Amino acid sequence: MTGAADAVVADYLALGLRMGRLVEGYVDCWFGDPALADRVAAEPAPDPVALAGQARDLLRRLGDADLDAERRRFLAGQLTAVECAARRAAGERIGFLAEVETYFDVEVGLGDPDRYAAAHDAIDALLPGGGPLMDRVEAFYARNVVPPERLGHAVRAVADALRARARPLLGLPDAERVDVEVVRDRPWNAFNRYHGGFRSTVTLNETAGRTIGVLPLMATHEAYPGHHTEHCLKEAGLVRARGWDEHRIALVNTPQCLVAEGTAEHAAAALLGPGWGRWTTELLAGEGVPVEGELVERMVGLVNELMPARQDAAVLLHDRGASIDDAVEHLHRWLLLPRDRAAQIATFLTDPLWRAYSVTYVEGARLVGGWLAARPAGEPLVARYRTLLAEQLRPAQLRDGTVPAGPPAVPAAG
Repeated sequence: MTGAADAVVADYLALGLRMGRLVEGYVDCWFGDPALADRVAAEPAPDPVALAGQARDLLRRLGDADLDAERRRFLAGQLTAVECAARRAAGERIGFLAEVETYFDVEVGLGDPDRYAAAHDAIDALLPGGGPLMDRVEAFYARNVVPPERLGHAVRAVADALRARARPLLGLPDAERVDVEVVRDRPWNAFNRYHGGFRSTVTLNETAGRTIGVLPLMATHEAYPGHHTEHCLKEAGLVRARGWDEHRIALVNTPQCLVAEGTAEHAAAALLGPGWGRWTTELLAGEGVPVEGELVERMVGLVNELMPARQDAAVLLHDRGASIDDAVEHLHRWLLLPRDRAAQIATFLTDPLWRAYSVTYVEGARLVGGWLAARPAGEPLVARYRTLLAEQLRPAQLRDGTVPAGPPAVPAAG
C-alpha cells in the first residue's frame, strides 16, 4: 500500500474518532492504535463544519490512493455518511428520507397495512384462548418473559451453547471471548461492544427479557454468529491478514452498520435453522427459565412481518410531522405492543443519534435475506452467511448480487 493509501486510511480513522468526540455513541467499536486515539483526544473540541470538510477532502483523495477497488468503494460510502452526520451536527436541516439514503444507501417508505393485517389474522389463529388479540399477545409475552435477575445468566447459557456450534463451522479464533452484563434505562435492548483481540462485551437492558424471542435471538444477534463473530472474523481476516486497518473502527449510521445489522438479524436461521424454538426450550429447562420455544419461533416468524411498522414510525415522526403520541399509537396498533413498550421504542426513534437506525434492522434484514435466499443450489446457508461475516460487503453488492465468493471456513489464528 502506498503512502497516499496509508494516509487516507489513517485520516479516516482519525475522522471517525473525532466524530465520536462530537457525537456520543457514534463510534460503535475501536481497536486501533492507542497513540492515534490519544492524539485525537488531546485535540481541541471538534467543529462539525470542519469535520464535514475533512470528510469531503478524504473523498477527493480516495481517487489518488492505491487501494483495492472494493476498499475504495467501501470508504466512499462511509465518508459520504460521515459527511452527512457532521452536517446534521452542525445544525443543517436535512430531510429524513434523504438522511437515511445518504447514511445507508437504501430508500425507504411506509409499509403495507394490508400485510400487517394479514399477519394479525395469522397471529390471532396461532395464539390460544379467546378475547381481544392484544390481550392474548400480552399474555403470551408475560408467559415468556425472562426476568431481569435471570436475564444475564440465561443469555450466557445460550451463548455458550451457540459458541460450541459456531466455532467449528465458522473458524472462530481460540482466543475469542464474550462477556455479558445487564444495565438499566437504555433506549435499546442489547448492545455489542467489541474491544479487539477477539473480545466483546454484550450489554443487555434489564427490560430486554420482555422482547419476543429474546432467547436465543438476542444471543445469536449479538454474539454467535452475529456481531461478535463478525468482528472476530474481520479482525482476523481483513485487519491482521490483509492489513485493511479501516476495519479497526465501526461507525453507526453508515452502510457498514446496515449490512452488519441485517446480517445479525439472520444469525439464528444461519446457525440453528428451523427448530431453534424447541432447542431453546430444552437448553433452558435445566436453567430454570421456562419458554414456549416452538410457539415463540412461530410467533417470531409472524412478528417479523410487522417489523416495518417500526420503520414506519420513524418516517411518520421525522418526515410526515406526526407526534410522539401518533408514533406510539402506530407501534401499539401494528406491532401489537403494550403502550409502555411502544413508548420505549418511540424514545429510541427520537434519540438524535438513533432516530434513523431502525432502518438498519428492516432494510438490512431485507437486503441480506434476499441475498442469502438467492444462493446457488446446494450451497449451505451457513457457508453463504460466512461471507457476510468475513468480507465487508456493501448494500449495492447485496442488491446487485455482485458479491465475491467467500473464504473457506477454516479456523482462524488464535
